[in-house]
Amino acid sequence: MIEIIPAIDLIDGKCVRLSQGDYAQKTVYNENPLEVAKMFADAGIRRLHLVDLDGAKAHQIVNHKVLERITTGTDLVVDFGGGLKSDDDLRIAFECGASMVTGGSIAVKNPEVFMSWISKFGGDKIILGADVKNEKIAVGGWLETTELDLMPFIVNYMAQGINKVICTDISKDGMLQGPAIELYKKMITEKPEMYLIASGGVSSIRDIELLHESAIPAVITGKAIYEGKIKLQELTQFIIRN
Repeated sequence: MIEIIPAIDLIDGKCVRLSQGDYAQKTVYNENPLEVAKMFADAGIRRLHLVDLDGAKAHQIVNHKVLERITTGTDLVVDFGGGLKSDDDLRIAFECGASMVTGGSIAVKNPEVFMSWISKFGGDKIILGADVKNEKIAVGGWLETTELDLMPFIVNYMAQGINKVICTDISKDGMLQGPAIELYKKMITEKPEMYLIASGGVSSIRDIELLHESAIPAVITGKAIYEGKIKLQELTQFIIRN
């Protein structure tokens, strides 16, 4: 059964969504992220993907107080990402209640630090964020595309102990045009042991069903919920068995 992971993206402490990672294409959905998190928890959802977009720009944790409010105000298991660059950032995130942290840019720009986190905290606590455009890794809140190929990048870190991978196809994210199912199927065929978390483009419950039918373990969805394309009650068929 596919795991449903709603996303809350934070700018100025508010719940927002971007289109294709573009900070200029920002929509504020709710000024109280805790309210949104409680809505998810009340629907039976157990997991939350919380992204500090201010942190991604600032290259350090920014919205940790919002993280703390959500982890103390709900029972959600929260993974937190966005701008985590130092051991101190990780300490703050875990102290504020994050169960897991996601590292994307750091895994590209400073692999020694990222590998030290895997070694210290283990693959259950550290998620690899593999943001991708045309199967090349993108970093810096998606502001920069690299020449790194997606699967060799992931396979290298799986050898270091990573198991959970969030893969966001930037061309799909926030566009409500469907996820990159063929890409995900290819990834899971190559590394079936990977706990692949699909992210970006989910526009309907049918998209989630297709990911489930493709044996993708988990999916992050945000904008489709906020814009009413997916109703929380529609997710019950997946939530109940998670």
